Amino acid sequence: MRFKRTSQAIGMAAIAALALTACGSGGGNNAGGEADPNAIISAYGNEPQRPLVPADTGEVFGGRIVDMLFQGLYSYDKEGKPVKELAESVESSDQQNYTVKIKSGQTFTDGEAVNAQSFVDSWNYAALSTNAMRNSDFFSGIQGFDAVSATEGEGDSARPAPTAQTMSGLNVVDDTTFTVALSAADPEWPLRLGYSAYYPMPSKAYQDITAYGQSPIGNGPYKLASPDAWQRDRGVSLVKNDDYQGPREAQNGGIEFKFYTDPAPAYTEVQGDTLDVTDVIPTNALRTYETDLPGRSQNKESAANSTLNIPVYLNQFQGEAGKLRRAAISQAINREEITQVVFNNTRTPAKGFAPPGLPGYSSDIPGNEVLQFDAEKAKQAWDQANQMQPWDDSQPLTIAYNTDGGNKEWVDAVANQITNTLGIQVEGKPFPKFATLLDDRLNRTLDGMVRAGWQADYPSIYNFLAPVLSTDGSSNYEKYSNPEFDQLLQDGLNAANQEEAAAKYNQAQEILFKDLPNLPLWNTSIQTAWSSKVSNVDTDWRGVVRYFDITKTS
Repeated sequence: MRFKRTSQAIGMAAIAALALTACGSGGGNNAGGEADPNAIISAYGNEPQRPLVPADTGEVFGGRIVDMLFQGLYSYDKEGKPVKELAESVESSDQQNYTVKIKSGQTFTDGEAVNAQSFVDSWNYAALSTNAMRNSDFFSGIQGFDAVSATEGEGDSARPAPTAQTMSGLNVVDDTTFTVALSAADPEWPLRLGYSAYYPMPSKAYQDITAYGQSPIGNGPYKLASPDAWQRDRGVSLVKNDDYQGPREAQNGGIEFKFYTDPAPAYTEVQGDTLDVTDVIPTNALRTYETDLPGRSQNKESAANSTLNIPVYLNQFQGEAGKLRRAAISQAINREEITQVVFNNTRTPAKGFAPPGLPGYSSDIPGNEVLQFDAEKAKQAWDQANQMQPWDDSQPLTIAYNTDGGNKEWVDAVANQITNTLGIQVEGKPFPKFATLLDDRLNRTLDGMVRAGWQADYPSIYNFLAPVLSTDGSSNYEKYSNPEFDQLLQDGLNAANQEEAAAKYNQAQEILFKDLPNLPLWNTSIQTAWSSKVSNVDTDWRGVVRYFDITKTS
């Protein structure tokens, strides 16, 4: 696929640098017998936080379902390179004004045509502030976004107050062509078009978005098995969409996502061949999963990281004393020890706020020495903070975490390290479901720290910074805000090329190392395990299972 900039392709050389390696082999063809094209694959999942609306889904468990139900202009291959789905071409002569041509003859599963209007309507709906879509800021670069996203009031009292219903930068030319005018040149804009926020929706979605989110009509490699296929707290069943035409054609008859609140039972079921694939291995099995499941597991690097977030609204973590405490906690964590002992070397200590493998990544950002374990410096910083503002030790400092992600062991280890180094009481605070934890983060009701992380939406450092740390970012649950940081992100968007953009994003990270709104912990590899009944199990550059490639014997 080529994005045209006059006669040159833009961005592809940098994307080629995203070569994520695997330890161990993929699924291969280890299942005996002939593959059944109608077989249903059972897979690990958990209750989505939000309705299954593409522009309103921003977490992994909902995202894996949405990605199977929809297709957009592009998808990404195993290495993170954009691959055409509905796009015929995306062209620009100045990296600011784009002409998008889509393939004709495509339909949603209800028979409605997928055309240029489908994309323009979906993008306008996503951006309009009164619709409160979680991923609305992905459209912020389009001309007219400010008018449709306007609010009145400030902070928590802000209310949607758009002055327009549609973005002036989007215009339909004909059934297969629409144009996009950005507010400024942006060399990375085309790279984002494989992300779910840009998927089109049928006109029926706007009649009752709540009902649609429970039973979405898409255009992807799968569709819901029935209108009530999403059973809350139990699972969701998908079947192959025979009308799908694209690079992700299903090699099986469907996917049954089973929802778990603990990865241990799922791992046992994989061992017993009653669950086909899981991408969450219990921490206590990380030393044994390869021998437990010979030839039926994989350890593969991914564009994902883990962080420990400290909400800015916590009284004891504000101001200069708060910065010192954040630095003290970061230096009290021995990342090397935890990645070796707890994770059995399936993680690598973080060097920045984005993982390796992304174009422009640097491991030598000034200030990142705060990620190194140093008990003496940690104590000094903590004592200095206490001289400014005494620490209130009437209640333990908590680390909120979700049990469905296999987090207990490392949270306990981090809590013990901080306790032993700083002499304060720290303990884990478990949540049975990831969605519930996200709700508390969104509602700003946390009383301590929280485990977090990010899985790439598209291959750019910007994607690890803007959604989670820019002012009003779609996943900036802890409400960090720094105008200087925001400006550097904008400077990166307006850079002449990806190399200059990445330099701005790395400069922005220098500010983060001073403020420490979250503490980078480690870069994530994905461990996948599967039953003896399936073959061709693999994950992509983000660490997401390629469910559509999996085959199963009858």
